[in-house]
Amino acid sequence: MIQKVGSIVRDKLFPSLTWKKEQTDQPTIYLTFDDGPIPEITPWVLEQLSNYNAKATFFCVGDNIRKHPEIYQKVLSEGHTVGNHTFNHLQYWKNGLTKYLENIEECQKWLESNTLFKGQSQKNLFRPPHGQVGKKMIREILPNYEMIMWHVLTRDYNKNFKKEKCLSTAIKLTEDGSIVVFHDSIKAEKNLKYVLPRFLAHFSKKGYHFASL
Repeated sequence: MIQKVGSIVRDKLFPSLTWKKEQTDQPTIYLTFDDGPIPEITPWVLEQLSNYNAKATFFCVGDNIRKHPEIYQKVLSEGHTVGNHTFNHLQYWKNGLTKYLENIEECQKWLESNTLFKGQSQKNLFRPPHGQVGKKMIREILPNYEMIMWHVLTRDYNKNFKKEKCLSTAIKLTEDGSIVVFHDSIKAEKNLKYVLPRFLAHFSKKGYHFASL
């Protein structure tokens, strides 16, 4: 089943993290894309978003920005928001706090290497790879970042998860204010290319707005 984090986790264990946004006058979905930018997938994602005048937030791996600055430029120039996903897609539980924080800082340098990044008005955004968090880590990061988690994790990266099921369950779980996680990665390509355009079409017909964080 696609992971939809329950209220007990959000409100009791990690209430300082952002799991969902408040409802507004117009029903809104907050699409997010992790692990890019890469030339094989990210431009296609941008094209799908443009078809629906949708804005999204891309949680970028710093090393991918380094390798593909032109794709990163395209994300920013098309009006999307970007956030920090560490420089090497580092797992916190395996690497410890000091190395992890250094990796976040390195990613942030690459995010800020493009002048269009400075046009973002909100606080710097961070999403931990694999959703791995800890109380000490959170205390260190929150003064400088808003930590964005999710309301719906599509599991588009799971090659054993059938694309039709991925779509139907994502639609079922998404609601006004949902932060929804997709991945602009090679691993997610099969499911993503089936699910994303159909997801956009479905909620667009229902009058939803797609906004960046």
